[in-house]
Amino acid sequence: MRLISLLGLPFVAALATAAVPFKGCQHKVKESIHGPPHGWSRHTPAPKHHMLQLKIALPQPKFPELEQHLWEVSDPDHPRYGAHLSKGETDALMAPHPETLDIVNEWLASYGLTEESLIRSSANDWVTIRVPVSLAEEMLDTSYHVYKHAETGESIVRTTSYSLPEILHDHVDLIQPTTMFARFKTFKSTLHWSNEAQSQVSSTSGGTITGPAGNQVDASCNSSITISCLKQLYNSVDYTTSATNGNKLGLTGYLGQYANNMDLQQFYQLENPSAYGSNYTFVSINGGLNNQSYEAAGIEANLDTQFGFGLTWPTPGTFYSTAGEPPFDPDMLTPTDTNEPYSYWLDYVLSRPMLPQTISTSYGDDEQTVPFTYASRVCAGMAVLGARGVSILFSSGDSGVGDGDPDPATQICYSNDGLNVTKFLPAFPAACPYVTTVGATVNIPETAVSFSGGGFSNYFVRPAYQEVAVSEYLEKLAPGTYEGLFTPYGRAYPDVSAQGVNFAVIYQGKEVPVDGTSCSSPTFASFISMLNDARLNASKSPLGFLNPFLYSTGYTALNDITMGHNPGCGTQGFNATTGWDPVSGLGTPNFEKLLGLVLSMS
Repeated sequence: MRLISLLGLPFVAALATAAVPFKGCQHKVKESIHGPPHGWSRHTPAPKHHMLQLKIALPQPKFPELEQHLWEVSDPDHPRYGAHLSKGETDALMAPHPETLDIVNEWLASYGLTEESLIRSSANDWVTIRVPVSLAEEMLDTSYHVYKHAETGESIVRTTSYSLPEILHDHVDLIQPTTMFARFKTFKSTLHWSNEAQSQVSSTSGGTITGPAGNQVDASCNSSITISCLKQLYNSVDYTTSATNGNKLGLTGYLGQYANNMDLQQFYQLENPSAYGSNYTFVSINGGLNNQSYEAAGIEANLDTQFGFGLTWPTPGTFYSTAGEPPFDPDMLTPTDTNEPYSYWLDYVLSRPMLPQTISTSYGDDEQTVPFTYASRVCAGMAVLGARGVSILFSSGDSGVGDGDPDPATQICYSNDGLNVTKFLPAFPAACPYVTTVGATVNIPETAVSFSGGGFSNYFVRPAYQEVAVSEYLEKLAPGTYEGLFTPYGRAYPDVSAQGVNFAVIYQGKEVPVDGTSCSSPTFASFISMLNDARLNASKSPLGFLNPFLYSTGYTALNDITMGHNPGCGTQGFNATTGWDPVSGLGTPNFEKLLGLVLSMS
């Protein structure tokens, strides 16, 4: 059954293709928001000479066809399961109509922007231009301002509305940065993370307790999570990965998060001595740096690389460093202002002929701070990755059903549509239907963590693959529960979960405990990477987009989490229960059971 989504709207035939005198023609509003999201306020007009890097998204008329391919190659019961598409095939399905290319080229040329000054994506569905604010304001019939964030002091250049000549409306999906205020912060729970050094706890002391797979687990895993703990908990102690079968694990870094290699080697010495001396492939995107000074070490990047690569060694790893933090300082006249990191990362990876089979990301923001048009295009890019056989995993967020405030009692959960209606605030990209979203658990026996993000999208409708599981959950809710606070027919998340508290990370040479769904996503992704390793060894295709498998049969090999809830917005949030729930999803992995399932599939 095809997902009824708001992506891939049918191409609307253009008007006449004759040359159009764009300058001076009537503009019509293309996109607008009521005002900046909570926390942002408008300050001064943007300097006219300030340079903007505008990304123009062109319609993808064949996206419904690509989406159909995705469902077929991801469904274990379909004859085409595992027959993933090539880069060339997906490029053809993402390409704009030739008429769109012609008319947008004419529009850009009318402002002196010729082919030499344009940057095009691999499928020609994105065009990037670099222009001063003065020209952007003329082209988009708008006014840019400097906006500041009250909590962080960040400054960005944005507008709340922009317009295009009416003839362009069917040929341009969106232009950013314009109305997008998302900060794409790390999903690390600042409420729980401490940067104070902790005494190291041996993973083999203090006896044992019974883990979720019925096996014995070191009791110390209830106070400090290590590589050994995760392998014990999730039943993979006896599995050894390969370094030569082509399997790879990818991890992403944004916002100036740098993985420190000295910390990584110290972590390996403590937790996986066999990996000591090994390294990963570093990839810079859009000017992403690899700062190896101790002062620049990022707790998020260290967490991802240490546990992701530590769990899967000797599987080769790739760390993508994508620039795109909002570093604009209006007093310093910073030359560029960019905060669309996901589109830059997608541009890069979709242009590569070969990709890691599993990729984890621990960043996101409130869905409503991301314009629907941008969310749709980024989400569509995730669908392309799935069609190419990549398993994409995202953290579910660290604010329960609420906003970025870690204290549920003080969260401000208002809609950003001018009505200021109290509502739960889903996260993005966690709520994209083409990714696998990971919530967090704690302790043994496992309980859903209170900060585990979960809920229902206000942008994307519920996909067919989760219809049964989510409907069963909603039927258990008492009539009227949280009525009006969430969209019951929206895409529900998380899909799965994993431990997310007290991860023993080496940071600036010291062991510190880290909490958050940013721990859970690379953990679950690592076990998926191991499953891909096993399938490749058996001459089978990688798993690709996981959700159709997880909701149809994969859930039988997961540990169901039935306790816990995720408070926020002045409520207790949703409860964990038998079956799927919007706190822990379908549950945590039992690797041996999953291994048996994936090796039995074609």
